[in-house]
Amino acid sequence: MNLHGLRLFYMVAKTGSVTLAAEQLRISQPSITSQIKKFERERGITLFLPQGRGIRLTEIGEQLAKEASLLFQLEDRMETLIKNYIQGKNGTLKIAGNYLSSNFLIPKWAACLKQRNENINIEITTMNTEDTVNSLISYQVDVAILGGGAVNYMDKIDVNKIMQDELWFVSAPNHKYANKKVSLSDIMVEPFIMREKGSYARVRLESICNTFGICLPKVVLEFNGLHETLMASMSGYGVNFCSSIAVKEFVDMKKLSRIYVEDINLKNEIVICTRKNENRGQLVNDFISIIENYN
Repeated sequence: MNLHGLRLFYMVAKTGSVTLAAEQLRISQPSITSQIKKFERERGITLFLPQGRGIRLTEIGEQLAKEASLLFQLEDRMETLIKNYIQGKNGTLKIAGNYLSSNFLIPKWAACLKQRNENINIEITTMNTEDTVNSLISYQVDVAILGGGAVNYMDKIDVNKIMQDELWFVSAPNHKYANKKVSLSDIMVEPFIMREKGSYARVRLESICNTFGICLPKVVLEFNGLHETLMASMSGYGVNFCSSIAVKEFVDMKKLSRIYVEDINLKNEIVICTRKNENRGQLVNDFISIIENYN
């Protein structure tokens, strides 16, 4: 169907005047009349009847005008949908992160974005670093927040630093080393409460031991979640080695205490990860903007 001719007919029918339709569409009256007559010939119908200077719709003209109204209303809604999507006013933002970012960082940023625009959907998934990167480059997620391990994948993704985290040794306040400065060799003979093998902090702890030629500590309790390790540490048994972001609140509340280990001051960068050489969508840009400006 000749949608251009249908649109011109609909505007004339809607305004009741070729002159008004021409003004709104910024097309000459003769051009509108010519295109409508062409549309009539193509379809083998008559849409208007002579009526002085005004217009009068035929029966098929009236029926077609009603259907055309529905069609162009739908078109307007689709145009608005596309416009809002481009402007980040609707759609779904899929965020992935490791345990630390998904539990301690992403929720507050996502809530801030949702507060700004309640019409968007936000999906948050927790994965390890490798799975997160693979999900990002395969378009399963839109953006990822990860720890320093993400720099190992810079050939596949763009990485931008958000903040710098520290890795702390902590224990219950009644531990013999709580709030004290101790040697690495002394702390490593203590029982440890840690996340599973392969977790970031545990890998870094193993790296420290290898660097200084010290035996790995004995992990007496192992959990798949960081929160669980912190709860166990509060009992008064064992030492934990983890992110300062995750543990700072408990230290401030005096439920846990730092242990200061000589010559050990480890940092962990928190980064935003996006696909390489991609024009980011507005929702991703809005989310990144919130992160960069979050106090």
